[in-house]
Amino acid sequence: MRSPSPTLPRKAGEGAPSRPGSAFPLPGFGVALVLLLAACLPLACRLAGRQPEVPEMRVARGDFVLRVPAQGNLRAVKATPVSVPVGVPGPFRIAWLAPDGSRVRAGEVVIRFDPTEMVKSLADARDDGASSALKIGKQEARGEAEIDKLDRDARLAREELEAARQFQKKDETLYSRHEIIESDIDQDLAQDKEEHARGARQTRAVLGATERELLAIEQRRAAQKRLQAEQGLRALEVAAPHDGVLILKRDFRGQLVRVGDSVWNGQPLAEIPELDEMEAEVYVLEADAGGLAPGKRATVVLESRPGVVWPATIRRVDPLAKPRLRGSPVQYFAVILTLAKTDPRVMKPGQRVRATLFLDERKDVLALPRQAVFEQEGKTVVYVRRGGSFQAAEVVLGPASMGRVVVEKGIAPGDEVALVDPTRAESPGGAADEKGGGGAVAPAPSAGGSR
Repeated sequence: MRSPSPTLPRKAGEGAPSRPGSAFPLPGFGVALVLLLAACLPLACRLAGRQPEVPEMRVARGDFVLRVPAQGNLRAVKATPVSVPVGVPGPFRIAWLAPDGSRVRAGEVVIRFDPTEMVKSLADARDDGASSALKIGKQEARGEAEIDKLDRDARLAREELEAARQFQKKDETLYSRHEIIESDIDQDLAQDKEEHARGARQTRAVLGATERELLAIEQRRAAQKRLQAEQGLRALEVAAPHDGVLILKRDFRGQLVRVGDSVWNGQPLAEIPELDEMEAEVYVLEADAGGLAPGKRATVVLESRPGVVWPATIRRVDPLAKPRLRGSPVQYFAVILTLAKTDPRVMKPGQRVRATLFLDERKDVLALPRQAVFEQEGKTVVYVRRGGSFQAAEVVLGPASMGRVVVEKGIAPGDEVALVDPTRAESPGGAADEKGGGGAVAPAPSAGGSR
């Protein structure tokens, strides 16, 4: 059996012990009672018919700016293209490239092509030319030999004709009729042989001339092929047209040209920009592009110098939105910005930039948070305090940003406007209604942007 604990004497100033059966000391019980009364006070006020407070704001005139962000790169306004030589049969295979972004001087080689195909083409062209020359010599020799043979046949036939005429058998007293007829036939045959030999010679001369012309065409074709191959060998090195920075081109996949790629006549491979005048090419989301138009103000910030803002103006907006990345469904509008000033010391082609485009700027207008605008029975309204309650006032909206909307008609400076729907806040289930979403905010009449 546990022995009772000894009773300690109380110190001076200590309070009386709590009563037997009490769960808390007296001071703790008082704090709990105060907290309970504080929690029940709003419910008691609601049951007593008192209205809860509605957040509101006083309407005042101010400035409204609709701006959207964009990102992109710098590029030169003027640039000299570096392309594959024109007039030389391709394709070409890149054997060496100057590094992207490297500084080059006029006449310096920036691209070199593989000469293997051109060397083979030159050797083939030379072989074709030599073969054509041999064929021409062979044809000329054979033609001359055949013409000489036909000339000999014609002379021999002439001699036979002369002999036949000289020893023609005409005397019927000396020769029989058969011998006389045979002599006439021999004379006619010799004459026909001579005429045939001379005709064959003329035909052979014409045929020989035609064959020589065909071989001459083949020889000229071989010479042209050889000339093109020699030009191709001279064009295997592409030099910079002037001093500058070499910027390599990208293909439709966004990849730079590289060693080993096959390229064709006239294909642009790089460019050398003039650094005295730069512009920015930026991309705006299709959803934020409402109001984009040439002539509107913009600002540009280089990512390498975030503290410096460069003023700019929208020069051109692409008519169609396109995806920036292959396979991405997100659409962007390409926008060209003209910079008010170019500093070649800090601005280089290809630098990343962040731009802000000002789509709408208005002075001295009435603008409200979008949460203060509601839809009621197909009308756009705001709730304005009239006396001790809020009343719906139909309004006409202007441009809007992500957080604010311009009110053109329906309210006046100094009006107190509710920031939540007071009809839902005053209803018995107001708290639940507000939790469920409150009033419907009117949609913006134009594409939203950053404030």
